[in-house]
Amino acid sequence: MNDIRRKNVKNLPVAVIIGATSKWQADGPNTKLAHGSAVDDSDVPVSIRWGIGGAIAQKFAAEGYFVVMTTRTAANAEGLAAAVEAQGGACMIVELDVTSQDSIKEAFQLIRKEGGDPDVLVYNAGYLEGRTLPKEMELLEHFPIEMFDTALQIAARGPFLVAKEVLPAMRERQSGSIFFSNNTECLRGRKRGTGGSLYYPRVMMRNLAQALTEEYSEFGVHVVNLVIDGGIDSPGVRAMPTGGSKGTPAVLAGGLSLIDPMKIAEAVHYLHGQHPSCWSHEIQLTPFDRKPAY
Repeated sequence: MNDIRRKNVKNLPVAVIIGATSKWQADGPNTKLAHGSAVDDSDVPVSIRWGIGGAIAQKFAAEGYFVVMTTRTAANAEGLAAAVEAQGGACMIVELDVTSQDSIKEAFQLIRKEGGDPDVLVYNAGYLEGRTLPKEMELLEHFPIEMFDTALQIAARGPFLVAKEVLPAMRERQSGSIFFSNNTECLRGRKRGTGGSLYYPRVMMRNLAQALTEEYSEFGVHVVNLVIDGGIDSPGVRAMPTGGSKGTPAVLAGGLSLIDPMKIAEAVHYLHGQHPSCWSHEIQLTPFDRKPAY
């Protein structure tokens, strides 16, 4: 059942975050897969505890938006909602399953009723498909069809259905922003490594962003494909042996820096505020100490 934490009683502009929590948060599925259980995030800054979606939610709430945080299970976002409220922000949790057209439609009916038409939509849904497969199953011939179907649902069909829910009002209003949180596999096909998701359907998300740019820019709708080129700082990653420690920057194995999700959030907020005479439609965010992916 959908959980309404608060209505938009002040009629604030609305920012919707699809996938507001992180697979690598303290009790996220990636964290439990890697560590066997949840981890302690008490020493982790609140700005990164819920990954990209959580950081974007906190940033837009701090900038005066009513933030709608969607997640498959409302309990996953309770901690994030409490953090937003503690910072003086207004928010609402809505359960949404991006693999279900009915769930998407019902969720946006609720969002429009209790929050209003979105001014900003950030599609940040991710998936685990393939991460549990061992090294001997890296090749496509071993990849289960049901995992492939889930990847397609979340990386291609889900963004299409979500965009259909917000584009009519944005077009009529002649304003609005849609941001797709993507990764480097949208730039070119690569072999799937052990522990990696099946990411090549992500190219369809990039193509959707490009098509929507051509179709809707003239109506004042700003669409951006956001390429996240690096690991994201989060509780589950910090708990790795090479993940960093309290008081030190978090790093990946090999010493490469992780991306601070709040800096991604700041980039998204900047993009939303760009003047229409100078819009960016794709940006790539890469840590300073690694070569950008192409």
